Amino acid sequence: MPLNIISNFASHIAQRNLAISDSAATTSLAKLSSGSRVVSAKDDAASMAVGSRLAAEVVGLKQASVNAGQAISMLQIADGAMSKINDIMIRLKSLSVQAGSGQLSGTERAMLDTEYQALVSEVDRISNDTDFAGTQLVDGAISVDRSSATAFETADGVQDIIFRGDTSTAGDATIASSAAGTFSVTLGTDVFTGSIPSDTNDGSSMSTGTVVTLTNTSSSNKVDLVLNTAYDVDLTKADGTLDLSGSSTTSFSFKVGTGTSSTADEILVTISSVSSSALSIGTTSITSKADADIASVAISNAIDDIQTARADVGANQNRLEFAAANIATATENTEAARSQLLDLDVASEMSNFTSKQILMQAGVSMLAQANQLPQNLMQLFQ
Repeated sequence: MPLNIISNFASHIAQRNLAISDSAATTSLAKLSSGSRVVSAKDDAASMAVGSRLAAEVVGLKQASVNAGQAISMLQIADGAMSKINDIMIRLKSLSVQAGSGQLSGTERAMLDTEYQALVSEVDRISNDTDFAGTQLVDGAISVDRSSATAFETADGVQDIIFRGDTSTAGDATIASSAAGTFSVTLGTDVFTGSIPSDTNDGSSMSTGTVVTLTNTSSSNKVDLVLNTAYDVDLTKADGTLDLSGSSTTSFSFKVGTGTSSTADEILVTISSVSSSALSIGTTSITSKADADIASVAISNAIDDIQTARADVGANQNRLEFAAANIATATENTEAARSQLLDLDVASEMSNFTSKQILMQAGVSMLAQANQLPQNLMQLFQ
């Protein structure tokens, strides 16, 4: 290579290597300051893609853990309400057995019935008042709103309405509007009609516990529709029509996964209603020996129903606790996998950064030496 002063080849080489060392040191510094091995896609595109998905998975699992915890709390509230209603049932059982004994007079039974009916009302109050953040839990979540004609089951398992009177007709019942403010229920060949108890004839002032009496002109029988829960009034619907719907249970779907599966990530929990109507004690009394005997049997059955409902709640609590434990394990393992892909080995990277710093210092020194080489040639002109 000829010696010249116009093109300093050594300086160019030193500059290029210094730039490479500076870039490497800058990249290492970015990793150290962020704590991440993959700062940009060019560092490791595959790890960045997988790591981002795992990070989202961890966030979803943490929220699923919160969901499971709240679900367990909700079921604990429901179980607590059922426990208190069970205590009331035990007292009702005592009163019914006492009223069924022949040494009592009608006056004394009436006194006992006063407490009996008060406790039945308390069952309904607890049923309607037990909620979690505004969501009713043990009332069956039965809703009634005004709408077009509809059909509803009259089977024993349905607690949206109580039929008092002629309930011998099997099958479905249909409800339809006959005029503004009135409607009719058809049971087989019998048609029972009644009016909505509202000043506006649209049901807007009806509330929980409202009883609508339906009569049949050709029969002395009558049917009472007892609205057991609050309902939503929609003023866009036609006046004088009702839509009765619901069941004796309330279902909740708890998300205990990250949403990758619409079914496997959810736990469906069904809570049975423990209102007096759902327990079939709403119309019982102990004013006579015969009524007391009937009430005693009904209360025994109600106690069995409550235990069944509590067993279902307890089983779902245990299931949710196992789900929460599984979520905790999955979160830990997913976080570990994400860490392997994205987290920086600080000790290793610090060694790398120190190496790049040394190369930069050496590069700066060699560039200074390279810039001195053309000056050495000036001695040839002396």
